Amino acid sequence: MKIKDAIDKIPGGLMLVPLFLGALCKTFIPWAPDYFAGFTKGMMTGVIPILAVWFFCMGASIKLNAAGTVLRKSGTIVLTKLLAAWAITIVAAMFIPAEGIQTGFFAGLSILAIVCAMDMTNGGLYASLMQTYGTKEEAGAFVLTSIESGPLMSMIILGASGAATFEPQIYVGAVLPFIIGFVLGNLDPKLREFFSPGGMLMIPFFAFALGNTIDLNTLISPLAFLGIFLAIMVIILTGIPLILADKYIGGGTGTAGLAASSTAGAAAANPVAIAAVAPQFTEVAKTATTLVAICVIVTSILVPILTGIWYKKFGKGKAEAKDVPLSSKAAAH
Repeated sequence: MKIKDAIDKIPGGLMLVPLFLGALCKTFIPWAPDYFAGFTKGMMTGVIPILAVWFFCMGASIKLNAAGTVLRKSGTIVLTKLLAAWAITIVAAMFIPAEGIQTGFFAGLSILAIVCAMDMTNGGLYASLMQTYGTKEEAGAFVLTSIESGPLMSMIILGASGAATFEPQIYVGAVLPFIIGFVLGNLDPKLREFFSPGGMLMIPFFAFALGNTIDLNTLISPLAFLGIFLAIMVIILTGIPLILADKYIGGGTGTAGLAASSTAGAAAANPVAIAAVAPQFTEVAKTATTLVAICVIVTSILVPILTGIWYKKFGKGKAEAKDVPLSSKAAAH
């Protein structure tokens, strides 16, 4: 059976297929991890340790002379995502009251839901897509996306300055495996050669574990259509600036920008966390959580597909053109 060939025909298939299988497990057999326990439970629920090993391997695969590219890509993606979310929030606040919209198709939509859906990129999803459609340096550009983690940036965008607790060691911990891998890979080329394949090998395992955090029943809740609409807006309103920034600032093809136009899984926890320190959001926190969860699911499905299509139409050709020797180009003229 040519299973791998079939998966490769699906845009982002190496990430998307295991993700969907994990979501099916979470939806129809949510008791499985506790029932089987042991290593099976670890594989189904071990998102964090699997991701840590994955990031370590990616760090080890990047050469020192590429560090500038990684930081440039990281900074471009993070700043563009945050600025886009900030601008969207400012505009939305002109039309949406603090208590959210109460009637019509948009009933339940609030500023809180918009901010939490817009401002956090799914770093694991982005990195896995760049492993398939980008370069090692682009894959490593997830390194600064940890700055977006937690409710801090959402609260800053909402204007709740001083209301959040910022613990620097959490952000250090998020990038430490990558940094250690990067250091070891550059101290010893043999270590880089040994660990580098792990970046690609870990993708389906991480995707399956991530899928086991997604309950597909969320898609049939009363807020499903609004959540799907919000997810599409996340991709459009953050994806367009990210594509432009990647092309004209990051020096890419736009593929990395589109790959970053998702909603992070951790974003679903932000509405409640923000409401705990900003009581004015208490009434909309539950609805916002549901909407953001739907955004996580929908963007996890759509972004890999759209990124694969974009790469085939715009990214792959440009990458191949860069590989053509200058002498060949001159001969063509």
